[in-house]
Amino acid sequence: MNKSFDVEDKLVFEKPTTAGKLFSIFFSWVFHPVFMPLYVSMFLLYVHPDAFAGFSAMAKKQTLLIVVLNLIAFPVISVLLLKALGFIDSFFLRTRKDRIIPYIASGIFFFWAYTVFRQQPQYPLLFTAYVFGIFLASSAALLANIYFKVSMHAIGLGGLLGFFLILLFHQSMLMSWPLSLALLITGMVCSARLVGGHHQPFDIYAGLLLGIFTQLIASWVLV
Repeated sequence: MNKSFDVEDKLVFEKPTTAGKLFSIFFSWVFHPVFMPLYVSMFLLYVHPDAFAGFSAMAKKQTLLIVVLNLIAFPVISVLLLKALGFIDSFFLRTRKDRIIPYIASGIFFFWAYTVFRQQPQYPLLFTAYVFGIFLASSAALLANIYFKVSMHAIGLGGLLGFFLILLFHQSMLMSWPLSLALLITGMVCSARLVGGHHQPFDIYAGLLLGIFTQLIASWVLV
């Protein structure tokens, strides 16, 4: 089993230039998949006109805190602990083998956050569906990881695109500029992952499709 993981992880990529490496590092970190729930939550809380209408400033901060703790902090802490205990080789999860336990641990936190929001009807159903879509995406990524190193960045950005498409279909606000911005960011980040030599094109396309479809499925189930 270990051999099957190692063979694909040792694919040879063309060495990026210094500029390409800086480009890859900047966009990979700023739009890391772990930050996608924060960006989407801030968009719904402070940009979307109706999603959290009626929520006080304190209630919005509490919502943001739940998102940061369950969807960002706990998954990151889990990876740090796994690295400290020697269960994974790199904090950057460069191999498929390293990604197995983090996918499982993150999925647990994602499902817990979904349960918290689901049990409190004051939260917008579209927001709850987005969190459920994150859980579905992490589960799909775990299964895909058996066969190839699907891009986590592409999954996160695919989820962003999928969610913005859902908002567009619901006609809750003018989504032309948010969707255009999301497409631009997606193109930049996916290019950065390719330029940095982290993935093959198939890994990127598969990740985008997983992210989009899991959001569409979550919306279809809950909304």
